[in-house]
Parts: sequence; structure tokens; C-alpha cells
Amino acid sequence: MRMIHARLLALLLMLGGVTSTSLALEPSLDLEQWRGRVVVVDFWASWCEPCRRSFPWLNEMQAKYRDQGLVVIGVNVDAERSEADRFLAAVPAAFKVVYDPTGTLPARYGVSAMPSSFVFDRSGELSARHLGFQARRRGEYEAVIKQLLKSAAPGPGPGSTPASSINASGTTP
Repeated sequence: MRMIHARLLALLLMLGGVTSTSLALEPSLDLEQWRGRVVVVDFWASWCEPCRRSFPWLNEMQAKYRDQGLVVIGVNVDAERSEADRFLAAVPAAFKVVYDPTGTLPARYGVSAMPSSFVFDRSGELSARHLGFQARRRGEYEAVIKQLLKSAAPGPGPGSTPASSINASGTTP
């Protein structure tokens, strides 16, 4: 088995230009696993100044509403993981972070600003989208979360958009 691994490594080195980054799998964001919870998916980057202001608020929301069913997931879009790590050292995240250096997920979700937040209800339906982060609108953002947390998880019905459908293509069918 070691011989096979050694030969494969030698072949990759001979090909040149192949790095561990280029061999990485596409980032995964399976919202189906969070069905029954309210999910905030927040796209961010290390160079984004409003992202620095949004993280403390996202941490607060995660801590405040976790037991009521809130899940916050950050999606970092930096090309270099080290840039994201530096950002997180200065502005820690108390929520799950997915790394997407290729920009696959922002393209699927149609992200046009940093940060961009997508809020899904308990059935996985997209309920709100926030472009940018404005401190003066924190109450409005929180009101959306609180309202969704109050609602029970309805079963899928006509016209609903399950999270798995949004996840597969980044858009609603």
C-alpha cells in the first residue's frame, strides 16, 4: 500500500502545479442536517470591514438563541486560509465556519455583497436575506430570527423550498 501511495505522490509531483488546495473537495454546506432549526448562513471575508462588526453580533445571537434552535454558520470566501485564520484570531467566531476558497457556495447562493446573510426557517425555506451589516439594523435582524424561532417546523407543502433544494443548486427551483 505504501508503494502505491509513493508512486501516486511521485506522479503528482511530476505533473507539477498540483497542490493540496487544488485537490481539495468542494466545500459542503448541507442545510438538511439542520431541518427543524432556524439557520443563518453568513458569507464573509477577512478583508470585509462590516464582517468585523457583524461577528460579535452573530456570536451574541448564537449564544442567546442556541437553546431555542438557532444555528449560525459562517462561510469564509478568502482564497488563502491563513487570511481567514488571522481574521478569526482577532474576531473569533462562536459558530461553525465553512471554508470556500474557490467561491463555489457564494456563486450558488448569488452572493453580491460582504457580508451576506441568508436566514432559513425551521422547514428549510429561505425567509430573509441581508446584504451587508448595519449596526443600526441589529434589532430588525434579531426580530426576524425571534419570529422564526417562535414558529413550529411545518411540513413541506406546496410552494415550499426545502433547504436541500437550495443547497443543491444555490437557487430555488
